[in-house]
Amino acid sequence: MFKPVLLALVSITATSFPAAAEVESGIKVKITTGDHTMTATFYDNDTARALISRFPLTLPMQDLYKREMCYRFPDALPASDTQTSGYEVGDIFYWAPRHSFVIMYEQNGERISNMKKVGRIHSGVGIFRHTGDANVRFEVIGDRSEN
Repeated sequence: MFKPVLLALVSITATSFPAAAEVESGIKVKITTGDHTMTATFYDNDTARALISRFPLTLPMQDLYKREMCYRFPDALPASDTQTSGYEVGDIFYWAPRHSFVIMYEQNGERISNMKKVGRIHSGVGIFRHTGDANVRFEVIGDRSEN
């Protein structure tokens, strides 16, 4: 009786959160706003690869709902396997319905549908509580275009 419930919980956890190995082996990205720099790991998925192919990139991001920084691309990015999921502070995701690239900096417990997690900021994401709308720059760490 407990085995099916346990298997269901393991399945939900496995699809809701990136594997630790994926975070460790992902692509490292420098994120800068004003004088503040953060480091993120972008996962190996179709949406993250499409985003990274555009880096270095500076985006005018909007501060929405006092919890997220958001930029809406004019055209859709590839986003196979979107899901409904909760999020953690520091998560970076793509919300497919509005082509939105999102950094979560505050938690309200909401579950969001049609999202594709693309990365995670390791520390310092709280700076967005104080920036309001801001230009945010994304660069692959070690990318030759940084020189």
